[in-house]
Amino acid sequence: MVVDGKHSSDPVRGMSFPIGATILPDGVNFSVYSRHATALELLLFDHVDAAAPARIIRFDPQHNRTFSYWHIFVPGIRAGQIYGLRAHGPYEPLLGMRYDPAKVLLDPYGRGVAVPAKYSRKAACMPGDNTLQAMKSVIVDVSRYDWEDDAPLRRPFSDTIIYEMHVRGFTCHPNSGVASQKRGTYAGLIEKIPYLQSLGITAVELLPIFQFDPQDAPEGHVNYWGYCPVSFFAPHVQYSMSGDPVAAVDEFRDMVKALHRADIEVILDVVYNHTAEDDEKGPTYSFRGLENEAYYILDRDRARYANYSGTGNTLNSNHAMVRRLILDSLHFWVEEMHVDGFRFDLASILSRDENGAPLANPPILWDIETDPVLAGVKLIAEAWDAAGLYQVGSFLGDHWKEWNGRFRDDIRAFVKSDPGMVEEVASRFFASPDLYGTENLGPEQSINFVTCHDGFTLNDLVSYNQKHNWENGEENRDGSNDNLSWNCGVEGPTEDRAVEQLRQRQIKNFFAITLLSLGVPMLLMGDEVRRTQRGNNNGYCQDNEIAWFDWSLCERHADLHKFVRKLVKFRRELSIFHDGHGLSLTELLHFARIEWHGVELFNPDKSNDSRSLALTFRGASEAFHVMANFYWEPLDFALPPPPRRSPTGWRRVLDTGLSSPEDFCLLADAPPVSSERYRVGSRTVVLLATEMQTPPPQHIPILPGSR
Repeated sequence: MVVDGKHSSDPVRGMSFPIGATILPDGVNFSVYSRHATALELLLFDHVDAAAPARIIRFDPQHNRTFSYWHIFVPGIRAGQIYGLRAHGPYEPLLGMRYDPAKVLLDPYGRGVAVPAKYSRKAACMPGDNTLQAMKSVIVDVSRYDWEDDAPLRRPFSDTIIYEMHVRGFTCHPNSGVASQKRGTYAGLIEKIPYLQSLGITAVELLPIFQFDPQDAPEGHVNYWGYCPVSFFAPHVQYSMSGDPVAAVDEFRDMVKALHRADIEVILDVVYNHTAEDDEKGPTYSFRGLENEAYYILDRDRARYANYSGTGNTLNSNHAMVRRLILDSLHFWVEEMHVDGFRFDLASILSRDENGAPLANPPILWDIETDPVLAGVKLIAEAWDAAGLYQVGSFLGDHWKEWNGRFRDDIRAFVKSDPGMVEEVASRFFASPDLYGTENLGPEQSINFVTCHDGFTLNDLVSYNQKHNWENGEENRDGSNDNLSWNCGVEGPTEDRAVEQLRQRQIKNFFAITLLSLGVPMLLMGDEVRRTQRGNNNGYCQDNEIAWFDWSLCERHADLHKFVRKLVKFRRELSIFHDGHGLSLTELLHFARIEWHGVELFNPDKSNDSRSLALTFRGASEAFHVMANFYWEPLDFALPPPPRRSPTGWRRVLDTGLSSPEDFCLLADAPPVSSERYRVGSRTVVLLATEMQTPPPQHIPILPGSR
């Protein structure tokens, strides 16, 4: 058959939109942005390990180009087709252009990435052809999936408890109980959903699942965390049980659907601030080879990259094409993959202009803030970057919530008994009004956490004074030196019973403060069973038992596990965290009945030497009295009288100084406290609580003649 002088199997002009590879009834339309390329080639492969493409299709600059978009329609191909790109153009680094037609390039909009057996990051860095060793894009049909009426859960932040976790690390350990072919995969995570349900968390925050470069690590190591994306659309194929890029999309969706059925939201940790292409000596995977000066912020000499990310390059989120890319990526993960939210890695980078200066109104952040597709989607900012910009308390917009780095640092310092922390901690207990106490920001603005993937685990925070990152191959230079940690008297593992008891108590203290503070709590995978990284505070390249979840710890530390489960359940049932929904933080605190104390009532000691604090909160349904003593000796705290509407008086719900099961009792089972003072042990948190009877309705007399 011949149409307009062409056989029906021949490529035709195609369309400039949509960008990427779009499946149509008779074939696939390709559209690629490259402003300064002089020629573009589409490479079709029969299989990922092919040494050469089976077919090369050249874009005609006269017929297959509209302004900066190269486009072509190829009849007869379909989902599963492996492809790549070659871009010809000037190689003039001093002008910001790095075209290299010897390199096979990924489609920036590709929905799947295939990794060959001989994949090599080095081959993408060195001169010459890398066809055999290059990652390739795969055409994926995302329309053929049965969601079975699934939809994002849209749970309010006021009802949210986040569990930060790693897809592979969660089930990769041989003792996970997961079948070997499923360990470390999306399917493996599904099998452990009952564990997440029993813990009581409401959302998982997954470390990066965009396809990343596993070889972006020191020699002899692999990149485990995944903060080195090569694609913003393709799920990481190595987390797929099948290892097939097309199947990986549906395996990810199976996981999302299963989590939603368990009433658990899915939040993705996304990296839109840099890519795996590194600095000027790094590999050419995609963006660099298609339009280097558009995708990246370049230094003044144009041959080097601005490095606000600490990883070698910085994505140019002010460029119109990059802004489109980020929004299209977010839309894809919401609309096609049903995720519930995003945590933006080093989000402050997105507020810098092309000279590195912070913008008052950064375009991409306002694009995201006001986008209708993203309305109702959880947006969380890591409100700092690697070049010193720190915006905790000042990140723009009403939609964005923030990782509260001040909460992490102040609570760590207080619990390790540093001086001068009482006044700071008082603020952190109530969602940091010193940071977020404006009329527009609610109490859920603060994401409260003590530990996350980046740094010590909770066990290691109380077991090591210094980082021990020697196994990373960087001579212990990597990772933070300022951890605000305390080893409780012995560095690392110990058989000393007194030290172990103190460590256990300190861990319970951290959990108690995090889960009893106003704001949105976030827990780190495995902290509830004392997961350790052996003092490594930068496990980004440790894809082994150092970073994996050791499931034997669930039995070894069953008492702590039970403590955390009960505390989470208690938190979710408290009205204090829900009654103020819709009020700003300032309004909530204005109407709240909060009384501050020290060891004596109404006399908080805010001096530099003070290490104790108490507070009373009286809500509509419950009242609480919290005592925190981080002095190294016990202290006797005066107790306020129970509220008049209390039918039972004070009950001891929590005392981290007691052993299980007395350390935490649900309110109905908690023992009464009738004394006027309570002895709080050293480095201990105590919570007294009582239910409040609903006051009788006020009688209003009806006056004659009134209605």
